[in-house]
Amino acid sequence: MSADEFDPEIERLFARSPQMPDAALFTAQVEQRLQKGSRVRYLTLGLAGLVGGVVAIRETMSVNLGSGEGVVAGNALGQGIRSASLNTQGAVQMGLDQLGLANLELGSMGGMQLFWIAAGALIAVAAAGVMKLSQDL
Repeated sequence: MSADEFDPEIERLFARSPQMPDAALFTAQVEQRLQKGSRVRYLTLGLAGLVGGVVAIRETMSVNLGSGEGVVAGNALGQGIRSASLNTQGAVQMGLDQLGLANLELGSMGGMQLFWIAAGALIAVAAAGVMKLSQDL
């Protein structure tokens, strides 16, 4: 067989991939993994957007346009957020009471302590994600 005949033969063989017996199962598993990853991604992006929105609203409320009173709508919105925050804090405290953690008060901690707690939690979540990713691969 000459080189002119060999190259087209190889190209024809590789142009048609053989059909595997478990091709449908493989396709279903790949699509399931893709969907599972997108759910986590949607949840993470939604949570990040929510936190960013809360921070943006809080910063917008503290805008002072030169008058001593500040922004009237910002004050009204601030009161609504404060009351929602107190309601949420009460619900969390009730949940902690039911779990037997009545003495745990996060509100009495300083800003740096809460920052380091949140940073530690994010690092733990990232480590768990890396471990899960390494197990999937």
